[in-house]
Amino acid sequence: MSHSPAQLDAQPLDAQPGADAAAEDPAAYFAATYHAVLGNVERALCGKPQVARLALTCLFAGGHLLIEDVPGVGKTTLAKAIAHSLDASWHRVQFTPDLLPSDITGTTVYDQRSGVFDFRPGPVFAHVVLADEINRASPKTQAALLEVMEERQVTTDGQTHEVPQPFIVIATQNPIDLAGTYQLPEAQLDRFLLRIGVGYPDLAAERRMLTGRAATGAPPALSAVASVDQVAWMARYTARIHVTPSVAEYIAQLAHATRDRAELRLGASPRGSLALLRAAQSWAAGEGRGYVVPDDVKAVAAPVLTHRLLLDPEAEIRGVRAEQVLAEVLRAVPVPAPAESTAAD
Repeated sequence: MSHSPAQLDAQPLDAQPGADAAAEDPAAYFAATYHAVLGNVERALCGKPQVARLALTCLFAGGHLLIEDVPGVGKTTLAKAIAHSLDASWHRVQFTPDLLPSDITGTTVYDQRSGVFDFRPGPVFAHVVLADEINRASPKTQAALLEVMEERQVTTDGQTHEVPQPFIVIATQNPIDLAGTYQLPEAQLDRFLLRIGVGYPDLAAERRMLTGRAATGAPPALSAVASVDQVAWMARYTARIHVTPSVAEYIAQLAHATRDRAELRLGASPRGSLALLRAAQSWAAGEGRGYVVPDDVKAVAAPVLTHRLLLDPEAEIRGVRAEQVLAEVLRAVPVPAPAESTAAD
């Protein structure tokens, strides 16, 4: 059930640090925490405010993030900046071809002293998991992440073990170095809420980066500015951002339009349309609004949907890109009128 902005403010969320401030003005509490984390991340990722905003949109929507770009532009720096900004447990896993599934999820070992089998949790048991160069692991190892990314649990030897909450996987991959890599399967790509690129900084930003790091040669040390309880609260808050029937219809039409394109062999899945809804709610919250407008949907459509679109082989040969197809879909699908997209149910 969606809520109007007034309804959202009237219904207090669960307790969290600063509960009094959150209950008094949830929107202001969200904004204060959001901008604290955003400012922290931007200290490490110089000159990329849009990229930082998209990363936090994914974090506060409760999804997983895939950062794909060429070497040296700050993929791992961005992932570590998010982890360091939170007072949360985090583990980094360097994916390699010889990495085993048990190296990620953990394994059951026999304890000779007690005479029982004990489960030894792997690095996936953390609030934030940094999967560096994820496409360098074998498909078997990549498959070990499917269950935990979707269900937030790991099953070994018939026993289910839940991972800490909130839980986010931040993965990086290099799209141009194909030696020793394995393409991520569609099922795994679909589990990432957003896929973003970092890109090269502009001249002014690169100059500031060089000047700021001349002495240390490393990104600035970051301190935690938000707790895991605050992140969990913010995810619940974004889920309650108001979505009108007309905006929900707009999202559904976008998803269906991708399934009817001749250039695509695979369009957006229902999980994709749900991901677009969640990301739009999180983006709207970051904008300081208690309701979603079509511009929020458009702002996150490309990072949410393009990695879920599979090109037809003939279109791929012609050089067609998923981003181009999605841009045509966004132009073709009618946008709801402003009055329809903000009216309460």
